Amino acid sequence: MESHIYNVPLFLVGEHPEVSIPDFCADAEEVLSSHLLSHVDVVYVGEFRELNGRNAIFTNGAIYMTNQESTIEDMLENFVHEVAHSLEQSFGTEIYADDLIEEFRGKRKSLFHILKAHGYEVSPIMCGFTEYNAQFDKFLADEVGYPTLLTLTMGLFASPYAATSIQEYFANGFEKYFLEDRRTLRKISPILYNKIEAVVNV
Repeated sequence: MESHIYNVPLFLVGEHPEVSIPDFCADAEEVLSSHLLSHVDVVYVGEFRELNGRNAIFTNGAIYMTNQESTIEDMLENFVHEVAHSLEQSFGTEIYADDLIEEFRGKRKSLFHILKAHGYEVSPIMCGFTEYNAQFDKFLADEVGYPTLLTLTMGLFASPYAATSIQEYFANGFEKYFLEDRRTLRKISPILYNKIEAVVNV
């Protein structure tokens, strides 16, 4: 089954999802302007080894998305998040300039002190990484847990997953910019908000 988001083909592979693909495509076009999909060549919805347990991934011009989501909102979150990663190809240098890295590092430093105050043992060196680190990701997900992390990082990160790496900080903020209250994002992460505005209004 083939649908389109603007001129980007979407292929449903295998089992049909619970949500309407045409409705998802229509909602995606309402949320995002066509120029933001300039690096997305194709979208696949199904069960793929490329996902490796994740809900969605962008790789080599393709967005792979699971067919296991139960709502259009969940699918939109996945899609918008991966579109953000696709934009790193053109705007990575501008996005990940020193000012955004410093904003992220400042939040990571605050997170380190919050975790320490609540009895969690985490290396300040590991907490200082900006790039993705599997060990730190596992620590946040398994030892702290995202429900607890949500409480501890309220007002610090737009969502707990944004603490994972500088790339996820951007993609998570991009997702919140389009699907939630932009004023909250601007208040919590002003430099990130301005980076997203610059990318969107190019």
